Amino acid sequence: MPVDTADQAPYEDAQRSRTKRKKTARNVLLGVVAFFLVVAVGAGIFAFNLANSFNSKSQKIEQAFPAESARPAETKTDAVNLLLLGSDSRAAALGDAEAGGASDQRSDTMMWVHIPADRKNIYMMSVMRDTWVQIPGHGEAKMNAAMALGGIPLVVQTLEGMFDTRLDHVAVVDFEGFKAMTDALGGVNVNVPTAFNTKQFSFTAGKQQLSGEQALAFVRERKAFSDGDYQRVKNQQLFLKALMSKFLTAETLTNPVRISSLVDTVSPYVSVDKSLDAAAVASLAVGLRDVRTADVVSFTLPTSGIGTSADGQSIVLRDDDAIAKVAGALRGDTLAEFVASIGSGS
Repeated sequence: MPVDTADQAPYEDAQRSRTKRKKTARNVLLGVVAFFLVVAVGAGIFAFNLANSFNSKSQKIEQAFPAESARPAETKTDAVNLLLLGSDSRAAALGDAEAGGASDQRSDTMMWVHIPADRKNIYMMSVMRDTWVQIPGHGEAKMNAAMALGGIPLVVQTLEGMFDTRLDHVAVVDFEGFKAMTDALGGVNVNVPTAFNTKQFSFTAGKQQLSGEQALAFVRERKAFSDGDYQRVKNQQLFLKALMSKFLTAETLTNPVRISSLVDTVSPYVSVDKSLDAAAVASLAVGLRDVRTADVVSFTLPTSGIGTSADGQSIVLRDDDAIAKVAGALRGDTLAEFVASIGSGS
């Protein structure tokens, strides 16, 4: 038991600071991966229970990666790259895609998450789903068509080919996981950049607390905006940062019951590659112990605007120069310099 004396106060303050840092270290990925995976790593029985819950309730992607011969060479850095795919119906419709086959399901959200070797930041790069790209074996098509043509392995192969960089992990989350986690946290405060309406809700510009249902509508909506997916991607990034901010509070981080409930609630909405288990996340969390919300940078892969394909599809034109620069930054672990050069990131 702690001794309540003036002499002990500095010691107790230091202990509380170290304890908070440890709790943040083991849980920081929960905020970052709130969109796609939730797991926290604690001490003793608590850690075992959380790991067991995540490993047993989340689903494993049977085949997440393409054949070794179709992949870029490994880089020499200790950076980690993770692909996050968001879908409206992960559990119901991704069965074939998760087994490495074609699927009628497309991914509404794609984020390449880069964790540098120094573990001082986390970079979340959104890739527009309608970006016109080269899909191996199929020619040019929209980025999200890769899922329909060859499942998750083809999505990985397409992105790895674009950026000449290997992905270490893949995670897929049903958007319902947004709703579940938002409600489990008691709502999330978001600073809505521009007013808009959906079929169910009206969002006014400015700060407001979103319930799970409102959050789901907020991250899904694109038809209400003149620039469609561009604003939707920005809203998804905005919501993720707000969700992380709500999670990375003392109220949540110091509450084992609440964290355990979050892991139990969201894990069933998540599928991950076989190597991305609680132990792997814990290993990353140790390195990310000093990361805070302000150290997480989100941006969108630059494009060349809107266009029309030869067969009449409305597409997002890829920016080959930007793609080449991102590829070099990923392989050289200098993504911070690229983000600074485009004046982006939030």
